[in-house]
Amino acid sequence: MRKIFEKTQYVIILIGFVLMISGCDESWLTPKPLSFYTPENTYVDADGFYAALTTCERNMRHEFFGDGSPILTEFILSDMAVEGTTDKAGPQMDLDVSLLPDAELNSTDRTRVGWYWYEGYKGIKYSNVVIARIDQAEYKDEAERNAVLGSAYFHRAYRYYKLTHQFGNIPYLDWEITGPKYDFYTYDRWSILEKILPDLEFAYQWVPEKVDRGRTSKAACGVLLMKVCMALGHFDRAIEVGNEIVAKHPLMTQRFTSNRTKPRTNLMHDLHSIEAKFDMSNTEGLMYVVAYPEVDGSDRIQTMRNGVPFWNSGNVKTPDGMTGTSVSIHPDETDPWMDLNKSYGRGIGRLRPTWYYTNKIWTEKERNDLRGIYNRDSWRSPEDLQYNNPALKNSNNPWYGQNLVKPVAMSVEDTIRCWFSWPHYKLFVPDPLQTQWAGGETPWYVYRSAEVYLLMAECYYWKDQPMQAAEALNVVRLRAGADALTAGDINIGAILDERARELYYEENRKSELTRIAYTYAKTGKPCEVFGGRVYKLDNFSGPGGTNSNVKQEGINFYYDWVVKQSNFYNKGVKHKWAEYKISVHHVLWPIPANAINTNIKGIINQNIGYPGAENNVEPLIVPKEGTVLGPDAN
Repeated sequence: MRKIFEKTQYVIILIGFVLMISGCDESWLTPKPLSFYTPENTYVDADGFYAALTTCERNMRHEFFGDGSPILTEFILSDMAVEGTTDKAGPQMDLDVSLLPDAELNSTDRTRVGWYWYEGYKGIKYSNVVIARIDQAEYKDEAERNAVLGSAYFHRAYRYYKLTHQFGNIPYLDWEITGPKYDFYTYDRWSILEKILPDLEFAYQWVPEKVDRGRTSKAACGVLLMKVCMALGHFDRAIEVGNEIVAKHPLMTQRFTSNRTKPRTNLMHDLHSIEAKFDMSNTEGLMYVVAYPEVDGSDRIQTMRNGVPFWNSGNVKTPDGMTGTSVSIHPDETDPWMDLNKSYGRGIGRLRPTWYYTNKIWTEKERNDLRGIYNRDSWRSPEDLQYNNPALKNSNNPWYGQNLVKPVAMSVEDTIRCWFSWPHYKLFVPDPLQTQWAGGETPWYVYRSAEVYLLMAECYYWKDQPMQAAEALNVVRLRAGADALTAGDINIGAILDERARELYYEENRKSELTRIAYTYAKTGKPCEVFGGRVYKLDNFSGPGGTNSNVKQEGINFYYDWVVKQSNFYNKGVKHKWAEYKISVHHVLWPIPANAINTNIKGIINQNIGYPGAENNVEPLIVPKEGTVLGPDAN
């Protein structure tokens, strides 16, 4: 499992070479005998190419790991959460102000929209190096060559799938770029998806089933193939692939890790524990990003810092007005739960869940659901914590050791940041090398079989087969202990509710909502949750125009759904720094202004609703055959 990290130095040298050839003058293109790791010496066999693809795999990990990780932006700009750091101006709260093309779009204290743009194209660049040079190496056989190529196709498609659902029409790069280039053009997103579909079919055919943790697997290629098929309306093919995947990768339905001997744990703790992600008997995990404890080049996920309330705020006080909580515990304390830091993690409330996620989706049918708020082992709330400030014990304060009580006069800012429930089973990652536990080193799921069932259920929904949709959802629901659904329960809301219950801090929630919004607009299928409302592609982002922060229902499903479910956006919720607002055009994110302004010989379009869109031209179409930038460019 440590092979990936043993190649770290090797990969760093490769990255350095790739960066040099893409941004320096021609003198750098002449190989110099300073290192044996030149392309001529590196890209000679499958191992050399896999080392290059390790860069793509590490790039994937950065989406989930660290303080203010990019995955938070995908949830904050959705129905499931909002930005919770209410102590400053700048974060993505009033999206009409914070999501502009020339704003700071890649900051842990603001938004990571820009991260997805720039890192997405880095992943594409690294993949294209392998694709362009694939036949310069020697292989044991055709299968080895095609497995390498299939992995590169997966990584390129993985980025394009995200980018086309985050930004819409975008530049299309399909070959290695070996020098400065300032003439990129915007391509139609539908044609990009059509182009990567056969690449993923190839990858699904040739990439091996059994691979090291963190490496691209056949099943991972299959999941991404399903998603692209669904985006293009090929629902039967998506179902076919999904059935093949779950036949080989069944859900984990019995307890299977050392956590089963720990108090206050259940199957969900097992499934999302570090131990489960190491366990090779785990049939449910299809693809992971990896960070192994105490291994060089690893990283900390910091899920608890991001997703747990800021219980250590000095404004969390006892009913008699004393500071109630502390990271440090009293030296005489023997109750391990009084160590809030190590029991729950020291959060700062960046990812503040909405009422939709913390309450609305947990109905009587989920009364016995191991994933839900009724299970007090799985979910925790501030009321489960105890006042542990050593000063309280030293002064014989009667509130020491008692459960937290929400202060009557708690401010809006502190209510948002310090007082909400959270899925403890999902976010708790031991962090033993740190004084403040934020979330340590662990592999993390990218794809699981549970999502495959949910994708198949959605396909059946689009095909107007509610009974089959219910059956697919029920595989996941019954594993968790929820009641079964019937055909009469099925609509897009049931699909999205189940994804919310199962895939918190895993899926790209905003991107999946946008994919569904595009599907409604393309198919014209009436949306039952909005009274049969029909959407169209020709006004997908609204009417446009400078400062056109339109807040009108009926233009796209994304906006309608987020506003309906979020108890923050457009509800007048405000604090001293901002009011939570969202507009129709936020279905797509702004193209960073720097990407447009530095592209002096070409045209990159801006999305409708943002300044600069008035300069747009008709997007180009990716040719079905040949390449755009390669030697056989059309």
